[in-house]
Parts: sequence; structure tokens; C-alpha cells
Amino acid sequence: MRKTAYLLISVAFLGSCSAHRNTISNHQAYRNNQSVQKANSASIAGYTPYTSLQYIDRFKGIAIQEMNLYGIPASITLAQGLFESGSGNGELARVANNHFGIKCTSDWTGKGYYKDDDNKNDCFRVYDTPEESFRDHSKFLQRKNYAPLFELDKDDYQGWAYGLKKAGYATNPNYPQLLINVIQKYHLDQYDRPEGDVQKIKREDRVLTQINQNIGTAAKDSVIQSTPTDKLYTVQQGDTLYNISKRFGLTVDDLKALNNMADNNIKIGQKLVVSK
Repeated sequence: MRKTAYLLISVAFLGSCSAHRNTISNHQAYRNNQSVQKANSASIAGYTPYTSLQYIDRFKGIAIQEMNLYGIPASITLAQGLFESGSGNGELARVANNHFGIKCTSDWTGKGYYKDDDNKNDCFRVYDTPEESFRDHSKFLQRKNYAPLFELDKDDYQGWAYGLKKAGYATNPNYPQLLINVIQKYHLDQYDRPEGDVQKIKREDRVLTQINQNIGTAAKDSVIQSTPTDKLYTVQQGDTLYNISKRFGLTVDDLKALNNMADNNIKIGQKLVVSK
């Protein structure tokens, strides 16, 4: 009976990433990884190594798609994929379809694959396909600490590179320049697309609303809002002077002048005059 119970516990453990990922033993990590490798044995056996140019050609389409949906420059997504996965040839990419080195978090319910990284036996997410990894990369960035990045232009790859490091995506102090070097070496910015003011506002509102919903605080925005009867607007989470000015048909300078502001700093709950 004890043996049966032990086997059931082991199977349950191997089927998903354990809640106690930081306390896993080397033996447990080994058995878990063997299970993942067995499950993905067909794709592993049929794996063909990529050159960097082949990797770009294979994944540029999905990077552009993610850019159009979420506003992440395609060049950034491709550069991160190239860098984090070793052009798709690294162990995580080959075995776990994880192209961005995204680790298991408390809200991750899928399988995990264990490798030494910042800590012994760090848990990394496992995906059924590379495409799932690219989509989860976009979704992963929809977190509060990355919210300011989505207010950048979607072809501002340098702003994104430095913003990712500032928001804590990577611990390497040279991470921004590493991404920029990859982008410039392979001319990945050719896949980025600029957007007009209205397109940018719609995209920002959509993504920032999703981010706010992810942290339990919904935001409601529209491209143009009618002026409140008292001519005041209360700053909400995710707001910027740029967004607010566009919603009420003003320029940022107009908004700053109306409120006697010396800089662009605003805070949640602050009331701003939004009508001349």
C-alpha cells in the first residue's frame, strides 16, 4: 500500500511543476526532466539545429504577430529568443520549447524543467510548441513592473531593451546592450512597425487594461472621452500625461499648463484639469 501511494505521489509530481520548486532534490529534478524528455521524445528526435538566420526566418512571422497584438517590438522578441535560446539550439528550447528562459512562477500550472541558473534546480516553464512560448512571453510581460514599456512606441527597441533590464527581466547588467547588438547585427528592426497616435492609444488602452485586470484592478479607457462636467479627471493606475492628453483632445504641454506642472510626474488619485 505504501509503495502504491508513493508511486501515485511520484506521478502527480512528474505531471506538473511542484509548488515547492525551490526545495526540489537533485533526484526529483532528474526524474522530472526524464519525464519531460520522454513526453517530447518525438520532437527531440526530429530536431534540426538552427543557424541564427534560419531562426529569424522561422520565427519572424510570430514575432510580428505578437508585436501587432501587444506592442512589443518584433526586434526585441526575436533578439530575446536568439539570445535566450542560443538561436533555438539550447536545451530549454530543444526539450521544453522554452525560447525565453521564462521560469515557473506561483501562478504557473504547467510542467516544469529543472536547470541550475540563479539557484540550484531552478524551474523553467515547459510548452507543447515554440509558438506557445512566444505567446507566453507576451503574456508574461503583462505584469505591473513591465507596464511602462507598453507606453513606448512599438518600434522603440532601444527603450524596450533598457526598460526590460530596469523592470528586472534579466540580472546581467549588460543585457540591454546585448539585445541591441543582436538587433543591429541582424537588422531585426526591419520587422518593427511604427504606429499612429490613435493606433498607439488604442493598443496602450487594451494592453494596460489587461495588465490592470491581471493585478485585480480594471481600467477603463477610450480614445476620446467627453470632458467631465467639473473639468477634472482623476488619475487612474496605468495613466500617463500622454494618454490623458489624447483622451481629452489636448497636447501634453496644454495639460501641463492647465495644471501648472513643471514635469510629467503624476500619481494615482491626483485630479487634473482637462479643459481649457
